[in-house]
Amino acid sequence: MAATYICCASERHQGGENAGTLIQAKLPDCADALLSRFGGQVQTIYLDPPFNTGKQFEMKVRIGEKGYKTGSPSLPLLAYDDRFESREAYLSMMRSTLELCRALLCREGTIFVHIDSRMSAHIRLLLDEVFGENNFLNEIVWSYQSGGRARTYFPRKHDLILFYAKTRSYYFNLRGAPLERAQARSNHMRRGVDEDGRSYRAIVSGGREYRYYDDEPAYPSDVWDDVSHLQQRDPQRTGFETQKPIRLLERIVQCASQEGDLVCDLFGGSGTTAAAAAGLGRRFLCVDQNPLAVAVTAKRLLQSPSGKETGFAFEVEAPCGEDDCRVEAEVYPAISSYTVRLSGFDSPAARAAGIEGLDAVDSWSAGFVQGDVFRSCVSSVRSPATPGLKTVMEMPVCAGEPCVMIVDVWGGRRFYLPQRRY
Repeated sequence: MAATYICCASERHQGGENAGTLIQAKLPDCADALLSRFGGQVQTIYLDPPFNTGKQFEMKVRIGEKGYKTGSPSLPLLAYDDRFESREAYLSMMRSTLELCRALLCREGTIFVHIDSRMSAHIRLLLDEVFGENNFLNEIVWSYQSGGRARTYFPRKHDLILFYAKTRSYYFNLRGAPLERAQARSNHMRRGVDEDGRSYRAIVSGGREYRYYDDEPAYPSDVWDDVSHLQQRDPQRTGFETQKPIRLLERIVQCASQEGDLVCDLFGGSGTTAAAAAGLGRRFLCVDQNPLAVAVTAKRLLQSPSGKETGFAFEVEAPCGEDDCRVEAEVYPAISSYTVRLSGFDSPAARAAGIEGLDAVDSWSAGFVQGDVFRSCVSSVRSPATPGLKTVMEMPVCAGEPCVMIVDVWGGRRFYLPQRRY
């Protein structure tokens, strides 16, 4: 017999002390709800918004164990739509987003807006209006080498990150993101060794010698050329075309927040902000309207780089998928643990795409439903390191009804009460 479909308002994944929230919702529709829960509480915000390119961006989702092992078969799905009726429509969206950001930030909060040459001047003016010209801090240049070549103009090899504070009482710690001295430019400084055998580089200015020791850290300026673009085969890759490297976000999080602070991203995308924040002991709030983005982010939080579960604690709020699937799942109760078996999955979307059985499942979790909240105990997710799903998992006995959550390759999330077997 098939498992019984139910609907849950949210899901909670158990783990360590880090706490985060992933929300599938559309801006500005969710603005009032966000403000009622998080208004005035966010320490720093990173936005990687649409750039008004006029394009649609896809994500190639690998299908089944074979897809994760070889890269094929895969399914091209919409990651986000960067098409707007006009420049005015785009800027109106950005204005309302920036106004929401300002209301979410605490008094000491800051915001980083990642943009390119298309809209940087317009976004700079919007930020001046919303946050105030006096609260502008930096125009950070992220310079990289990858990308295409141009023949009719100089190749465009940088993005801009506009850095603003909410008030002049903002928090910032440059020493939070040190560089190895070897990474910093020497500016042709003279090399030397002091009486203790420590090597240094020195420059004389105004009749005074300034020494910079090789064993002491340097700190980044407003030109970041030491963080490379993600290469095609980078293990961080999730499939999102415009994914940013985690080192970029780690630098921002380290400089602009402290452990336990709340970090926010309203265009969550592939989940790099959430992963950076969680890994550095911060709480996070990430929002995206695409169920695929929420699914990818949740997978990143459940996995370490080696593919093993790390157990970050986080909550997901996303609409339930439709009751149009057939799931075969059983639970075998015991005294101190339950055994849960997933043996079948079928949906109209899978049949239409020619995807058979569990190949249409990208991850699943087993746990307990309490009221309208699903509490996950164990999970199995596909990745290049773990291409095959576990079909049998053990979980401890907890309060509530045993339940499984299925996430399909489209990012749809559905909940089922498995058949009890004794």
